[in-house]
This record gives sequence, C-alpha cells and structure tokens, in this order.
Amino acid sequence: MKFIAMLLMICLMFIGGNSPNQNTWGYTVETEDGSNAENRINNKFGNEDPLLLNVVLKRKYLDGEISEETVQETIWALEDFWAKYEAWQLVDMDEDKLVFETIVDDISPLLKLNGFFGITEDGTLTIFNGSPEQADIIQSFFQIDIKKLEGKKHLQLKQGIPVKTKEIYTEVLETMKQYSLEKQKEKKPN
Repeated sequence: MKFIAMLLMICLMFIGGNSPNQNTWGYTVETEDGSNAENRINNKFGNEDPLLLNVVLKRKYLDGEISEETVQETIWALEDFWAKYEAWQLVDMDEDKLVFETIVDDISPLLKLNGFFGITEDGTLTIFNGSPEQADIIQSFFQIDIKKLEGKKHLQLKQGIPVKTKEIYTEVLETMKQYSLEKQKEKKPN
C-alpha cells in the first residue's frame, strides 16, 4: 500500500503540475474508468527504504525517429527525482514504470551517423541508411520533378548527400521543395 501511495504522490506531482515542495492534500485525479477520485495523501517521503522504479525515456527527433531508453531509478527523495525529470513530460504510468517523453530539436543519431539524402527510381526524395545504392530506406518525403532538377543536384542525390547536421537536413528539404511535383500541381490553375 505504501508503494501505491508513493506512486500516486508522484503522479499527482507530474500530472497535476504540482511541485514536490507543495502540499499534496486534496488533489483530484482522474481514474482509469474516467471518474474523478479525490486523493488525500498525507504520507510524506521519509527515511524509509527507497522506491525502485523503471523509467522509460522517449526522445522524438525532427526526422520522426523515436528512441527509447529504460533506466532503473532508486528514489530516495521525490524532490530530487522531480528535479531530474522536470524537462520531460510524463505520458504514462503503471505500478512498474513511468514513461517520460521529450521532443529533441535535432535529427536522430542514426541520421547523423549513416543517413544520406537520395532519390528512388520514381524520383521520391528519400533518406537512406547508407548510400542510395544500398536502398535501405529510412524515410521518404515527396516526389521530385527530375526534369526541372539541375544536373549537379540530380547527380548529388544519386550519389547521396550525407545528413550530418540538422542544418543540412533542413537545407536539403527546403531546396528540394521547389522541385516537388505536389508544389507544381498547386501552382497550376484548373
């Protein structure tokens, strides 16, 4: 029962936006069946055994990649736990684990390490894991009008443009949008 009370206290802090230094008396929490249950928790975290929890950290990158890491946390003080994850959003919780999520304003490590912009046979702008010849597609974007694409850019895409930084990622996407078949369809009057 002590374990459940501590989990509820953690839940109240994160979901209710409560600071660990504030009193947790009288907060209303929505239960699984959608009803509201008033939780009056007056049991403060004392000098007892620590709480062990699995914490899942999900990172969402600009390129759509999601990484997931699981760590086991030994919680001696809720204030310290709260401070450690204050930049994260609690998205799920059960008695065994807490799931936090954050949006990373960068491309994923996979793209930085081995991502290449290229084009498929039908002219779709694509990111490959390795060179475009390997045809290991990570992500596809839009179809390009190959006839309007400059020879140099077409050759670069056939060979593969390394995606090492967020700036290269956004620059290539912005540059290639002007050659998009969808954009050209929008411009043509019916």
